[in-house]
Amino acid sequence: VQLQASGGGLVQAGGSLKLSCTLSGRTFSRYFMGWFRQAPGKEREFVAAITGSGGRTYYADSVKGRFSIPRDNAKSMLYLQMNSLKPEDTAVYYCAAIPSTENYDLNYYFPSFYNSWGQGTQVTVSS
Repeated sequence: VQLQASGGGLVQAGGSLKLSCTLSGRTFSRYFMGWFRQAPGKEREFVAAITGSGGRTYYADSVKGRFSIPRDNAKSMLYLQMNSLKPEDTAVYYCAAIPSTENYDLNYYFPSFYNSWGQGTQVTVSS
């Protein structure tokens, strides 16, 4: 499985960005997908996740109501729509994947749950 994230950049506080992630090499709809981020000097943290069908989504409290995680299985694409961005959203953002399992409800929050990672894309929010 190969993941490729893109769409990062520099944006002013209050602005929006849309990240994209492609998955190649496998059937995209069979993967539970997530977004994580890592700021300098901090641990990688969960941002959002979505089931293979797109029927259930999960968000960190810090982004709930501002970010959304749609997916397009026909195009093998995952997105992270980020609105009302804050300086504290500044980080490298990573997409992650794991073949869909029954225990995602208990584990989606943990980076170790995922077995494939994209290379990361930088998001910088200026104040």
